[in-house]
Amino acid sequence: FANVVTRYFIFYALAFTEEVTINLFVWLVMLGTAIAFKKGANLSMTFVYDKLPARGRKLCFFSSTALSLAFFALLAYLGYVQVSDEIALSVTSPSLALPVWWYTISLPVFSALIFIRILQAAIETVRSDGFQGGY
Repeated sequence: FANVVTRYFIFYALAFTEEVTINLFVWLVMLGTAIAFKKGANLSMTFVYDKLPARGRKLCFFSSTALSLAFFALLAYLGYVQVSDEIALSVTSPSLALPVWWYTISLPVFSALIFIRILQAAIETVRSDGFQGGY
């Protein structure tokens, strides 16, 4: 909003606002994903899952849990590699000249947190034998 106002009134764009909003969006998405996994508030379509027998629900549950864990483990690892490279190369952002790893550290940190949340939800589901719904 500030960028729109300054372009309209003083005919000058604030370049840093775009950099900050784009990079903070990644932080917010990752944080929101971690919170959604903690609260079990993920979107799911269960019309097929609900029609399966208990054995089928267990198979779907363990398959989706394994795929989710693999995805976030890979994302955490690749995020770690990216952050390590950015630190080693001293990469800075174009507008504010901040270290770029300040922005990208959210990928490995929140991916690891999401991995833990998925594992916690899976353990809780197995302990309670609650294969009625998704996460």
